[in-house]
Amino acid sequence: MGLIDLQLAEATPVNGLWSELLERLGAERAQLACRQALDLQGMRGEAGSLPVLLVETCGVGLIERQQLRRETGLPVPEGEGMLLLFSRPRLQFQLMQLQR
Repeated sequence: MGLIDLQLAEATPVNGLWSELLERLGAERAQLACRQALDLQGMRGEAGSLPVLLVETCGVGLIERQQLRRETGLPVPEGEGMLLLFSRPRLQFQLMQLQR
């Protein structure tokens, strides 16, 4: 699995994607989806990659941290548990850090 291409430069940062995912899937399934994205980072990721969870489909992938920084201007904190939630239809994203 390679890095996925998202239209980050056109996307808007929001704070509601996690609560939307919780409401739609329930806490247990939403956390499982996030763990799967983090597991992908652990199995296939590199220091410069970041796991992505597509909110509508729960698809997972990896993007480069520098791509996120370059296209959005947002700093991407280093560390365990960083995850990008992304809505393709709405071009919205939320960057969050989960505790494992």
